[in-house]
Amino acid sequence: MSGFQTQRRFIAGAVCPRCAEMDKIVVDLESDERECVACGFREGRPAETAPEEVKTRVNRPSARRVETPAEVVRLLDPGAPQASDDDE
Repeated sequence: MSGFQTQRRFIAGAVCPRCAEMDKIVVDLESDERECVACGFREGRPAETAPEEVKTRVNRPSARRVETPAEVVRLLDPGAPQASDDDE
């Protein structure tokens, strides 16, 4: 047999998205296309694109920073006697 043969490999543990059969997916090593030998499902390899980063207030270049002015904080001692307004 001197014909051209493509190299195909089974993917262990792979589940077909159409028929849900396990261990029936083969991958053509030259075209990166996967195929289910049970139901005939075929799909090319998805494009290798990086997922887009979610826009947040931190990574948006147009986000305007709003600075909150500092305020004085007064700590109260719960055991100290409270001053009344009549003492003044």
